[in-house]
Amino acid sequence: MSQKDGPTGTRKLGVFSGFAPPLQVVGFIATRASDAERGPLVRMRPDDALVRLVTEGELVRVVSERRSELAVLELDETLPRGGIVLRDVAGASPSEIVRILRVDTDSRPRA
Repeated sequence: MSQKDGPTGTRKLGVFSGFAPPLQVVGFIATRASDAERGPLVRMRPDDALVRLVTEGELVRVVSERRSELAVLELDETLPRGGIVLRDVAGASPSEIVRILRVDTDSRPRA
């Protein structure tokens, strides 16, 4: 199954793969420069991650109507099903609907 990009239908490799039903942002963490742990992070339930074929520590893409940003995935069983917590994702807001996409680093673009 290939990903199509735009009306021309050109194939776009190296972007993402997998199934990506929407998720709701249920929390947001903003860090300070002095914090030991900082940077873009997504917390998600293990069963939600399994559906999207992503694993803990993997680089994923957070996509919404307003943004597309890379973040590291962390699993958290305490979250509600279909809910995620974002850390340091620019412009994100609670109750926003996003998709988490697996970044396909195994494919190489064709020349």
